[in-house]
Amino acid sequence: MQQNIAFLAILLLCAAIGTAGCTGAPNTPALPVPGAPAATQAAAAPATNNLVVSPTDVIPENNRVSVIVQEKEYNANIPLVFDGGKGQYLVKSASVTLYRSDGQVKTVSLGIKKGDLVNLEGTKQTDRVVAYVTEVNGETYKVADTLSPYRTR
Repeated sequence: MQQNIAFLAILLLCAAIGTAGCTGAPNTPALPVPGAPAATQAAAAPATNNLVVSPTDVIPENNRVSVIVQEKEYNANIPLVFDGGKGQYLVKSASVTLYRSDGQVKTVSLGIKKGDLVNLEGTKQTDRVVAYVTEVNGETYKVADTLSPYRTR
């Protein structure tokens, strides 16, 4: 008799949880995966938010490298320098995406030797520069994400 009561109590509890909606999956928006390739992340970003910077990826200490986004020149060129780091020997490729204030998006390759330089053709307004490195194990990290304002003097 007590077993029947215990069974009915458990059954009633399961029915209450099921009808309360606690078993459904939460409705969360899809977010870009930190290790996803740059093309995937760039395609996922809405065009209206291209000039909003986001945090860079956390890279293990021994894999760290840096890309320096220098100050925009008077002619609106933005120089970028691959600065190397502890993980330079692990880098397979590097790329830089420029989100211009006029809506254009340009992606170029960056050399992976310390001191390699690339000049991006920006606008005479504020542009956004995002740098990615891909390691030999296939992981892609965002190492720089910054706004590059145009300086008048």
